[in-house]
This record gives sequence, C-alpha cells and structure tokens, in this order.
Amino acid sequence: MRIVDYLDKGASLGPDRPCFTTDGDTWTYAQVQALSDDVAHALVTHGVRSGSKVAVLSGNDPLAFACVFGISRAAAVWCPVNPRNEAAENREILDRFDCEVLLYASAYRDLVERIRPDLPSIHTWVQLDGDSGPDVLSWDEFRTTPLGGPIPVVTAPDDLAMIVGTGGTTGRPKGVQLTGTNLETMTALTLMSYPFPTRGARPVYLALAPLTHAAGVLCFPVLASGGEIVIMRTPDVGQFLRLIPEHRVTHTFLPPTLIYMVLAHPDLDATDLSSLMCFWYGAAPMSPTRLAEALDRIGPMAQLFGQTEAPMMISVLPPEEHRRADGSIATEVLRSAGRPTPLVTVAVMDKDGTLLRTEERGEIVIRSSLVMSGYYKNPEATEDASRFGWHHTGDIGYLDDSGLLFIVDRAKDMIITGGFNVYSTEVEQAILAHDAVQDCAVIGLPDEKWGERVVAVVQPQPDRSIDPAELTTFVKERIGSVKAPKQIEVWPDLPRSKVGKVLKTDIKAALG
Repeated sequence: MRIVDYLDKGASLGPDRPCFTTDGDTWTYAQVQALSDDVAHALVTHGVRSGSKVAVLSGNDPLAFACVFGISRAAAVWCPVNPRNEAAENREILDRFDCEVLLYASAYRDLVERIRPDLPSIHTWVQLDGDSGPDVLSWDEFRTTPLGGPIPVVTAPDDLAMIVGTGGTTGRPKGVQLTGTNLETMTALTLMSYPFPTRGARPVYLALAPLTHAAGVLCFPVLASGGEIVIMRTPDVGQFLRLIPEHRVTHTFLPPTLIYMVLAHPDLDATDLSSLMCFWYGAAPMSPTRLAEALDRIGPMAQLFGQTEAPMMISVLPPEEHRRADGSIATEVLRSAGRPTPLVTVAVMDKDGTLLRTEERGEIVIRSSLVMSGYYKNPEATEDASRFGWHHTGDIGYLDDSGLLFIVDRAKDMIITGGFNVYSTEVEQAILAHDAVQDCAVIGLPDEKWGERVVAVVQPQPDRSIDPAELTTFVKERIGSVKAPKQIEVWPDLPRSKVGKVLKTDIKAALG
C-alpha cells in the first residue's frame, strides 16, 4: 500500500466522516482526499516525478499533514523535516536526501531563508500560509494548476515511501528508507496487536507528539479504520487532558517524559479518561514505578518498541498484558518491552555473530519485512546495520524463557565502572522509583579511580526537593553500591530532543 491508500481506505468507509480535527475545525475524508488530489497535480505540474523527494517542514498542522498524502498520490517520496532541528541540520537533511521541493509553514520562513542559498537541488519552494517571499510560491499559486483527472501512477510494494533522518546527534544524519511494505507491515502489526473499536465504531487518535515522528505513522492504522485524527498544534499537557473527554479519544501516544508530566498535572485525576482504549508509550524506557501509577490513574497503557529503521512494532505489550487475570498489575512484566510481534523474528547476538540463549545478554537483532530497505546513499552504514544477515538495533537486551523481551540499555550508553558493566537504564529505573523525582538521566563520566563514574541528573517533581545523599542511599538499597551514582546533580529541567527524549549528549557536554 502507498501512504495515500490509508486515507482512501478510510474514505471508502465514510467520505463525510471527520478525518482531521484541529482547534475545533474538522476536515472530512472527502475534503482531505480532494486536497491531496490538488497537491499531487500541483507537484506533477512543477516537475515532480515518481521517486522525486518532497520535503515538508511544519509543526503539527492538518494542511501540512494532508500534503503528505498528495506527495504519495504523485508517487513521490515524503521527507519529513522536524521544525525543531537547527537550521544546519535541516539543510544537511534536505541536501543529502536530494529533495527537489520544500513545502513549509510561514513560521519557519527565516530558517528557510538561511538555508536556501545552499540548496540548489530544490527547484520549487512553497509557503503553506501567509504572504510568500520572492521566488517562493504561495499556497494559492501552488494549487493553481490544471486538473486532469487521476494521475496515472504505477507503484510496487517495495517502492520508496519516505526517507526519515536519524538525527545528527552522533554524526551526520542518515536517511532511513521506508518502503510501502515496511509501512504496511507496521500498520498490520498495529491493528492485530492492540485493541480497536468494533461493530462499526471508529477510533479517535489524539496527536500531541510530532507528526514527523511516531505520532505521524501511528495515524495510518487509524485512517485505515475510518478514524478521526485530533491534531494538537502545540504540546500542552492541560489541553491534552481536556481534549480526551471532549473528543472521546480512544488512542494516543506519548514518550515517557511527557507521560511523567501528565502524571504530575493537577487536573489528571478529575479528567474523564473512560474513552481510552490504548495509551501507547515508547521511544524510551519507562519507569515500572511510574508505569504502575499510570495504569491506576490513566488506564489502558500499551507499550511499543521499535526504531526508525524498523518502525514501532518490533515488540508490543498490549493493555491486557499489563495486568494479571485477577486485575492486579503484572509487576513482573512491566520492565519488559513486551513480546516480539508475529511478523518479526527477534534474537540476541554477541559481537561475533553467535545467537545467544534465553537470559543471555547481547545486541537485539531482528529479521522482518518491517526492516528498512537501507540507508539512503550510504551502503557502508547499511552493511554495518545488517551484519550476519540480521538487522542490528544497537540495543542491549535479552529474551526470557516466557518469550518476553527485555532491553537493558543502548550499547553506547553502557557504563564500565571499576570493571563492572552498569546499564544506565537500570540505574534510572531505581532513581525514578523515588516519589520526589519526576525524570532523570544517568551517564558515565571519566574518573581516575573507576575509569568511569556513574552520574545522575535528576529533575524534581513540582514543589518537591531532592537531597542527593538521601537519594543515593535510596538507590543503593535497590541495586547496590556499585551501580549507585557517585555523583547526583539536581536540575530544574532536562535537555530534550524534538520528540521529548532526554539528550544525554548535552548533559555530558555540560558536566564533562
């Protein structure tokens, strides 16, 4: 399936039903389809052909997201660009991915003007709103093209659908090539792994997280079910809680750091969350203590584990598996990443390519039609990620005898202190069990005695204070003195990426 096929499938179930809702305004499926037709014809008129790369630079916005379906209808390749990137990173992405057209919101006009001189491959610039500048098409100018009926396009399942940048925090960004088959596998696994409405009811998905990342591709199974996407333009936890009962939201996704903010919000316990069927969490490990709190105060939590190279659905833990048969919280499984999904083979491998037995720790590797076709114009990185015939995730973990997958750390985040391997996520989970801690990050810093010392930076809960000595004792009681932090810093907030992940590189730079 193409990306636009999810929209068209939803439209076949009811063209007049709501598709996108933002700030009280609703667009029907028929309206979004018509807009995608206009965009497709406009792109073709401006020289876009099958396989051309078209980028979209915008915050969460229904018009910008509707353009994605027009790009797909023209058989072009969607290149999402995160507006919170630095200008240099976006210039790098647009250049490396050979983008020919950029559609952007006026809020990012200054950013675009800074990078335009260095992007000669882009021949068409389109500003989606407001008055455009010289050599830039306004939205109306872009759409003023002769319409000649459906665009005759022949596509194959393995045609490229999107190129997603991995981010430049550890070097130049790599372009993850996702095909129609990759996204179809992800969508199928989502629909088979989690609860969705039945008997003609439609899902309602609340998108607070950026549509350029997980929140965007999770829209595809909702659209294929004829559901409604409620799009939040700005991340506001209070508004998030208000919108759930207002729209009877059934599905949503947030990374753990934002879920911690929801748990700390004073309106949470007074909010009617009875419509929720599936509150997805992922993108980073979540504290089992906070997860248990979320199960009691929010409801049906649902974990997903994936990565850009194998989107979203490597393993899952659906809502029902968070609790035992008697309704009590299944504390023994909350530390896990769930079970491998039916269309993904998961194994654990050592550095020499030997597959390990259950309970043995090594790198998590997978085989599946979920896995990307490779990195764009980067055969060396593609070969490295597919050593020994498996896709390498870069995560350290193990499978237990019951088939649960446990992730203990990113390989690059493991700390070797005094000759012992310390996994930062294990220390973070112990710290997050303290009721005064809202969020934290654990890193290793050079140390003359230990080689590396374990360092924690913690963010207190609102109106709470943290005593580093008391917190150190608290952690030692749970995981022992070797793994306990040798240094604890208390910060009012932690540096975060565009999608809410804590930036350990920034913390290391500040403390190193």
